[in-house]
Amino acid sequence: MAIVEVTIIPLGTASPSVSQYVAGCHKVLKQVTDLKYQLTPMSTIIEGDLGRILEVVRQMHETPYQEGAQRVSTTIRIDDRRDKELTMAGKIKAVEDKVSLA
Repeated sequence: MAIVEVTIIPLGTASPSVSQYVAGCHKVLKQVTDLKYQLTPMSTIIEGDLGRILEVVRQMHETPYQEGAQRVSTTIRIDDRRDKELTMAGKIKAVEDKVSLA
């Protein structure tokens, strides 16, 4: 299982606001039932099978074009751990456990 951070930035738009484009990308995620995701103020975190995540990220990348963007810049950061199950909640808990020991 992988955790992927994705940031999709439309360029060449009439406004500096990108929330409508982010909403469009999240409509793609809402249709997906086999992945978990979390919207953050600066990106979206997706958890699940890496191949499936990359398929969905491709769909998300195309969304701003459908809404009139002339250019799209997508940044992807992948955490793919194979020696044990990796989850968003598990990563957070590992840090919180260490904070409580300090």
